[in-house]
Amino acid sequence: MRVKLVRTWLVLALVGYITIWYKIWWLFTSQHSIQTFTTSTAKTSIRTSENSQKLQRRIARRITIVIRQFEPFENDVAATVASVVNLFPTIPVIIICDELPYPPLDLNFANESLKNVKLMDLKPDFNKSFHERNPLAHIHTRFVMFLPDATRISTEQVIQEAMMHVNYVESVAIPVGNSQLNCLELNLRIKEWSLHTTKIPDGDVSCDAVIGKHVTIIESSALGKLSDPFALPFTDALYLQTSAIKMKARKLLFRSQQSQWKLQQLHQKREKIMFEKWGIKKVTRVSGAIEWYGCTRDTPRCFGSIVNGVPSYLYQNRFTPPCCLAGLRKVAHHVFDQLEQVGIRFWLEGSSLLGAMRNGDILPWDYQVEIGINRDDLNRSPWLVKARSRSSSSITTDNHGFVWEKATDGEFFKVQYSKFNRLHVNLLPFYVKNGTMTRDGAWSLKNHDFPEPFLHPMSSIEFAGRQVPSPNNIRDFLEIKYYKGVVENPELYLEKYSIK
Repeated sequence: MRVKLVRTWLVLALVGYITIWYKIWWLFTSQHSIQTFTTSTAKTSIRTSENSQKLQRRIARRITIVIRQFEPFENDVAATVASVVNLFPTIPVIIICDELPYPPLDLNFANESLKNVKLMDLKPDFNKSFHERNPLAHIHTRFVMFLPDATRISTEQVIQEAMMHVNYVESVAIPVGNSQLNCLELNLRIKEWSLHTTKIPDGDVSCDAVIGKHVTIIESSALGKLSDPFALPFTDALYLQTSAIKMKARKLLFRSQQSQWKLQQLHQKREKIMFEKWGIKKVTRVSGAIEWYGCTRDTPRCFGSIVNGVPSYLYQNRFTPPCCLAGLRKVAHHVFDQLEQVGIRFWLEGSSLLGAMRNGDILPWDYQVEIGINRDDLNRSPWLVKARSRSSSSITTDNHGFVWEKATDGEFFKVQYSKFNRLHVNLLPFYVKNGTMTRDGAWSLKNHDFPEPFLHPMSSIEFAGRQVPSPNNIRDFLEIKYYKGVVENPELYLEKYSIK
């Protein structure tokens, strides 16, 4: 009995001893695992943080942030800059404005966190050189990122991915928030002083211009190729210039109706200045609507006095501005109507007849319309009678506002668009003499005398949208006036100015 009791105690003691050692082993291994896991997690966190910092520094070395367009009466520039600096403490930031904003931006440039942020105004200043006022002189990175006002950068990976794309193309547009971006094709016709915009299908990603709120990343070297890379309105002016060199490519800021109206007015004003600056006279919008930015009937024409028969725009390698061509067509139509009403015999002459033969319209480089009339019929028109009897210092204005006057440099008449705009039609009187149509005075070396049979019978030709009387055998008529082959090879001086 006593032996059984001893054995029982020995077994219990052994079990207890084993249990105690198991607990000690379990506590030791558990603590070691926790320590190992904690150490590993800390190392991973440190490594991730270091990688993020390296990425931020790499981006800061390669890109400069530019904030170009914002309104002094309401903007979010301070918060936009803060969001950039918080994510990229060392990245260069340039805020560009036409003149220092008032009220001032809520930015303390003495703060150490803003040491890489510059505010530059483009306004001329006696105390600043051109180099100091030139933003390109302060950009030392390969890329520039134009950041719209009231934009937040959420992660550096967005910029990194965009920079990878810009390595293969010259610029990249990144939508802001949920903005829907649309591609435009810009058909810039510098010689014709016009711009035609066309929306590109959504599937096409290569654009001349982008509409919708977006960030633009472009190579700094590309900005140096542009005439005025920071012109307003931005980014409209940027894309207009990049298209010329064949380069492809929010929170509600304006809450009140008054602010929205201000923004709209400012954009229209800046756009008008932009078009005038680069000589764009005619803009065809995506909707098909046409807008004019050149001369009107109430303003002077787009070019000054003609010297030696060569208008100034030919020296610029450009055609006649489209607004001037449109004005000339209106004057010509009015003159045709007036001559037909009173029964004056007339026909297209000179360069206007040449234009009718070549393209059924005014020559793209011409600055006037020439019409031959029978001198014996002059008295049929009260306006020509008044113009002939008036002194050179007085003008005759008809019921439609067109000005009729006798030319001061020859025996012919001019009909002008208005007393402000001197776009005009020349009326050239001819009369019969020994079977030849001749004229008094040498008012044009190109409008030579010609045989009377060219007007018997009269023909007609399409000109500026209507049928107009013309001589018969037009090609022979023009070769008498000019030279053989003139229809196919007009005015030799045009080749000098590369006008074809």
